[in-house]
Amino acid sequence: MTEPFYGSDYQALAAFDPQIADVLLTELERLRGGLQLIASENMSSPEVLTALGSTLSNKYAEGYPGRRYYGGCAEVDKAEELAIERCKALLDADHANVQPHSGASANQAVYGAFLQPGEKILAMSLPHGGHLTHGTKVSFSGKWFDAIHYGVHPETENIDYDEVERLAKEHRPKVICAGGSAIPRLIDFERFRAIADEVGAIFWVDAAHFIGLVAGKAIPSPVPHADVVTFTTHKVLRGPRSGALVCREEHAKALDKAVFPMMQGGPQMHTIAAKAVNFKECATPEYAAYASAVIENCQALAARLQEHGIRPTTGGTDTHLTLLDLQGVGVTGADAEARCDAAGITLNKNAIPNDPQKPSIASGIRVGTPCVTTQGMGVEQMTTIADLIDEAVTAGDADPEHEVSRRVRAQVTELVEAFPAYPR
Repeated sequence: MTEPFYGSDYQALAAFDPQIADVLLTELERLRGGLQLIASENMSSPEVLTALGSTLSNKYAEGYPGRRYYGGCAEVDKAEELAIERCKALLDADHANVQPHSGASANQAVYGAFLQPGEKILAMSLPHGGHLTHGTKVSFSGKWFDAIHYGVHPETENIDYDEVERLAKEHRPKVICAGGSAIPRLIDFERFRAIADEVGAIFWVDAAHFIGLVAGKAIPSPVPHADVVTFTTHKVLRGPRSGALVCREEHAKALDKAVFPMMQGGPQMHTIAAKAVNFKECATPEYAAYASAVIENCQALAARLQEHGIRPTTGGTDTHLTLLDLQGVGVTGADAEARCDAAGITLNKNAIPNDPQKPSIASGIRVGTPCVTTQGMGVEQMTTIADLIDEAVTAGDADPEHEVSRRVRAQVTELVEAFPAYPR
């Protein structure tokens, strides 16, 4: 069967390379056949996928619109200019760069624009919810720069702003970063801005996880407070797998040069066109309603899991994700991930603050609601999903043929058939 968003050439691909064509269809069936609860994933629209599969992929366009190193860029210039203007309007930003290939690439540009090797950055520690590119030793950011890390308060499990201020005054970092990959609560951007101003630091927000909620006006924006905001376009934002950044006008030239030619070569023009499509989608009332529903669903999911004894860290969530502590039910994150996978529920193990387990095992799981909300599910379905997660985690097994795995998977199938991914 030809799927509509693969375009008219799918049958030609199937005839030429049936193995890859089969992967495309089996991945689609995987999406349709289970619950997708990875907080950093979503399901791009057929319109975004169409732009991704376009002939714009053929064009080499080093440089920026009107200032390319290659000829023949008049048409791709239009696509990038649309993406830039739509991004600026969506986030009410002075300047946008839509060329970063990923969130990590956008983050690299921040280092390139504002730091010399060996200079200091203050960011959230990875075990407490930060990100690899915020100064961890295995990343370029930790190898080339002097990273100081703050964490969460031991009682609230939220960002310890007093510690941020103390470390900033002690170390006088060149850049202070807010944001991460497992932060369920809103971030106090005004407090961070005040701390950065006090020590003369650049204030950078890595909004990869929550920028879609900002675009949908569901949570406060970091843009008025930050010098630069980096983000991915494929999480709640629901665009192509890529990145972008916005910044104050005074930093535009430095950041543009850091993206190209410092960190990247030719931009991916098909992906930039897909970003333009996505930014247009995100400017609609329908998307604003979606962003609010993502949060409402996540809060309902976290609350129901708490009733089952699976504790949300920080006591709940303000965003699209909840970080869950499994110690109370005596299951590790790795075991929970495997048991859920066997039951048709895709989520990921995740370290919790002050986790006694090593990261490959972890004491928690991270659960997000972008995908299931895209599929049209609401609070009623979140209650069902929480019940299924609880059953899989506490009574299930990593064996797909286990009685509990089969029973939960049958209920998952019934649910996703009522709310299909990419309806036929």
